[in-house]
Amino acid sequence: MKLAADTAHCDDLMTALEGFRDYAAPVVRRWGTSLAERLGTGARLLVAGNGGSAAQAQHLTAELVGRYRDDRPPFSALALHADTSSTTAIANDYGVQEIFARQVAAHGRTGDVLMLLSTSGASANLLVAAKEAQRLGMTVWGLTGPAPNPLEGCADDSLCVDAATTATVQELHLVAVHMLCESFDRAVAGRVPPDGRPADRDTEGGT
Repeated sequence: MKLAADTAHCDDLMTALEGFRDYAAPVVRRWGTSLAERLGTGARLLVAGNGGSAAQAQHLTAELVGRYRDDRPPFSALALHADTSSTTAIANDYGVQEIFARQVAAHGRTGDVLMLLSTSGASANLLVAAKEAQRLGMTVWGLTGPAPNPLEGCADDSLCVDAATTATVQELHLVAVHMLCESFDRAVAGRVPPDGRPADRDTEGGT
């Protein structure tokens, strides 16, 4: 009986994976190409999530600032929860719902991307951040659980994972993060200038 319970999680994951590649691949390919164009000309990726989604967000930014597989230049990507002093100060002074929105207002610029990860797609602090990002002229992407959900409804583009449990959604979010990194690296390979550094946003038309 215990063995059946232990393997049920694997069964859920395998079921969710069956169609994941087909609906996820076009989205992550689109996102990877867009990020290569934007970050290559000096734009920035801001990423946010709560709990396990915060860990996934930081995983993504680490792959972009560091590297995914092969060596390449670093690109600007910030996980907004990672600055614990700012996050806790904002929560204390302005409320938990503002912890990401206020950082978006501080760091985001027109042409940047805000990527929000949420298994429910209903986290209030992410929805407030999405609204602030769009006010600034940023593009908002949502990586969520099953649609429909509030974040999917307000983001400019979304990848909604169809899975039965939160744990399986989080696991497929990690798959999506790695697919995005692979797509980004492929797209950026031919766009890096001869000096091996991304173009400066102030000299290449970024804002």
